[in-house]
Amino acid sequence: MIHGRFLLCLHSHMPYVLSHGKSPHGTDWINESAAECYLPLLFALDRLLQEGIKPRWTVNMTPILSEQLEDESFKAGFEEYCQEKIDYAKKDAEGFLAKGEMNMVGLARFWQHQFQRALDQFRDRWDRSIVGGFRFFQEEGSIEIITCGATHGYQPLLATEESCHAQIQVAVANHEKHYGRKPRGIWLPECAYRPSYDWKSPVEASAPFPRLGTEQIVQQHGIEYFFVDSHMIRGGQPLGTYAQKFPQLAELFARSSKFFTPSEEFRSEYEHYVLENGVTVFARDPETTVKVWSGDVGYPGSEYYLEFHKQLYPGRHRYWRISQNKADLGAKQPYDPYHAYEKIVEHAKDFVQTLKSTLAHYKGVADRVGTVVAMYDTELFGHWWWEGPEFLYEVAREMAKDGTVEMVTGGDMLDQHPAHHMIHMPEGSWGEGGYHYIWLNDDNAWTWQKLYPAERRMRELADRNLTGQAREILTQAARELLLAEASDWQFLISTWAARDYAEIRFDDHVQRFFRLADLAENVADGGVLTEAEVEFLEDCKLKDAPFAELQPDVWRTRKAFQVG
Repeated sequence: MIHGRFLLCLHSHMPYVLSHGKSPHGTDWINESAAECYLPLLFALDRLLQEGIKPRWTVNMTPILSEQLEDESFKAGFEEYCQEKIDYAKKDAEGFLAKGEMNMVGLARFWQHQFQRALDQFRDRWDRSIVGGFRFFQEEGSIEIITCGATHGYQPLLATEESCHAQIQVAVANHEKHYGRKPRGIWLPECAYRPSYDWKSPVEASAPFPRLGTEQIVQQHGIEYFFVDSHMIRGGQPLGTYAQKFPQLAELFARSSKFFTPSEEFRSEYEHYVLENGVTVFARDPETTVKVWSGDVGYPGSEYYLEFHKQLYPGRHRYWRISQNKADLGAKQPYDPYHAYEKIVEHAKDFVQTLKSTLAHYKGVADRVGTVVAMYDTELFGHWWWEGPEFLYEVAREMAKDGTVEMVTGGDMLDQHPAHHMIHMPEGSWGEGGYHYIWLNDDNAWTWQKLYPAERRMRELADRNLTGQAREILTQAARELLLAEASDWQFLISTWAARDYAEIRFDDHVQRFFRLADLAENVADGGVLTEAEVEFLEDCKLKDAPFAELQPDVWRTRKAFQVG
């Protein structure tokens, strides 16, 4: 008897870090994620396939991540990174041996094995292409790969329709380039959604103007479904105390609320809904979210799992478990992979039992089969929670053995279980407070004040249909604009995680954009680049090189429309 369905969606993303630093902020980020998250997930999928299990995970690979993973500079750098980690593990083992700490010697050899396996997988199993690995499992029917905004641009706050469309149009084309087919679904950056209404800039004195809803934009590029947080389908008021913290958000929310009437009907996150234009929306389940996300009450907080924060320098390998005293790094006990594995199996069984009981209860109450949608950042599994990829492997095995919960992708749901109920949603995101506060507040409002004029300038120059060298320069300007639009910069500024790095990166891309825009316009009007300007252009092309297929035409002015 089928209790219900399980839809796991993993969001894999990394802002553009190639040629922009190494450690602590820069290429170490993508190298860590590749070694600890992406390759272990491929290893899990490989073992599952050998066992005859196709878990039907929905995996989002953001275009900017895919571009970096396929870049030769990443591939060469990743091989060097793995070899460094192997060498440091050997040195750690020698140091532990000299002190007679034999259990720690074993752990050092454990790390040596882990990174040697990652390096061997990368070279031999996947021919140095992690993207190719995920594409393989999509073709085998194990997963469905979906897209995201090209550089993770925060859709509701971008100033122009053209910028919103460019993020999606570039993403769809890039996805097809890497994965051989057009994406059916999208992970909206930060799961942020905006309905259609007369929008007004929250950081400028300007008149409101009609904007398309997010679902209308993505549909125009062939997207059939996306994901949101649970409060979005329930239609609650997400803003709370954040209105007092940043009044511009309250004004923006008031504008969108004029066009939204909360439904009196009960809505459940165990149902999927269709928006007015036919795009389907799935909502995150709160219970499975807490069990996997939370380090306090969820699985990752187990005392037997690897401690994330305590490392042995200079190699930065981790040799300790979380232990009972979570706060005191000095009180950490040595990590035991065998005890950790026992916990993984225990937690996987508990997770599947939670799914079964949740779905059985919903079936009893609603008299229909429901779907639990679990949504996580891929980087949680392996980086923040070292045992995470093995947990997902054991969950898939347990579900296959149990047989009472159907494993489905977003595309499976559309094909086999189409939505029957229409919904209208308020504006919001999955961020703190459920709205835009993390990405628009007193600390980062200046980024939007710089970005909005850049968006409009890009549209103006695209409308000129530049040719020759002017078009080449404008294309590079478009790359800089896309990189500046990444929501990562506002997030890192708000959370104080790599704040200085984020501020420098954002400002650098915006400054490069405006200088390139000036150069493109000058050349279009008959000017000739100086030697210094040629060097600057070449430096930009070398340093910021994603999306070789990019065309500036996607920023041309689109036809205006009326709300309602």
